[in-house]
Amino acid sequence: MYACRRPAVARRTRPGRSASRVALAADRIRSIVEAALLVAGEPLGEDRLLRLFAADELPAEGRREALRSALASIEAGAAGHAYELVRVASGHRLQVRRELATWTGRVFEERPPRYSRALLETLALIVYQQPATRGDIEEVRGVAVSASIMRTLLDRGWIRAVGQRETPGRPTMYGTTRAFLDYFNLRSLDELPPLDEIRSLIEPQLAADDDGAVAGETGAEDEATADEAAERAEPGETVRPTAEVVRLPVADRAGKR
Repeated sequence: MYACRRPAVARRTRPGRSASRVALAADRIRSIVEAALLVAGEPLGEDRLLRLFAADELPAEGRREALRSALASIEAGAAGHAYELVRVASGHRLQVRRELATWTGRVFEERPPRYSRALLETLALIVYQQPATRGDIEEVRGVAVSASIMRTLLDRGWIRAVGQRETPGRPTMYGTTRAFLDYFNLRSLDELPPLDEIRSLIEPQLAADDDGAVAGETGAEDEATADEAAERAEPGETVRPTAEVVRLPVADRAGKR
């Protein structure tokens, strides 16, 4: 007698378990990364971008290298277009080229925020002397720091309290944030120019002084009065009298061009 054999039946994969697949093609990886950067509305770091892919959608060895190759391809492909891929402190983002800002800004009815010279001088001092207290800023500028200036910088997320100085009154010390670096297209503080070159970052904003109202303060609020400054002063900090706004001390740039 002959034994009966069952016909071979193909084994089915359980739902939720996929058979091993070939990793996505490089062009597909690039498209997925580019789409994510377009919809994110904020910089995306490599770790967040890697989480977009399932375990078998990138090469088993060299997942990060495949991602970086896609980013390099996107950056090269943006050449000659109105947008560019930039890397900032929080990751990568796609943005309109800066030289087109004059025209793209007209798309929006609401004017972008513009900042006064006093606010930008205060920000510059925090950037280069951090951690810095209000007293440190007033020591250089020679005027009381308006509460509206500090509130604007904090609300924008450009500065944050980083501790308290171990001096009488324990005044609050301030430092910059990743949001500050992202806004100015910087990867780290090491990319900042020397203090005497700070105008290359903030000078485009200084034209706001000629237009009246600016973010953080207006006309009469530009600098705090002596009484207001005394009320807002932190314990242990010297109250500075109000005065005309002075420019940041910069080195003589003659002969550097």
